[in-house]
Amino acid sequence: MNHQSKLASFIKSVKNLKSILTETETQIVRDAAIKRYELCYELAWKSVQEALRAEGLEICKSPKSCFKEAFKQSWIADEEAWAEMIQNRNLTTHTYDEDLAEEIYDSLGKYLSLFEYLLAQLQAQSQTLVQRI
Repeated sequence: MNHQSKLASFIKSVKNLKSILTETETQIVRDAAIKRYELCYELAWKSVQEALRAEGLEICKSPKSCFKEAFKQSWIADEEAWAEMIQNRNLTTHTYDEDLAEEIYDSLGKYLSLFEYLLAQLQAQSQTLVQRI
């Protein structure tokens, strides 16, 4: 999957997360929102990885290293909030309980804002690349 198609998938996943967060909270909505968050997270770091490659940089192989580089590139602004999100993403992968699900669900609005900011930065970076061609 190339840079543009990864970015398009990330755009769609952010829209889907935003959409589910407008629904009335039920256990099913909460669980679906968490799954959409996990997908956004995966597409976010992979989009960063592709954007860095497009810039001629192949320097990250993991979510944590990609997000650190995104911070260096000013594609993300709140490194501490991203660190929290990384930690919570790791928890959703290995553990599932009601309290954790509620805690993460309650953070999804903040995480959505982080994804939207990153997305705007990646779209601007993509436009810059197109203009160079």
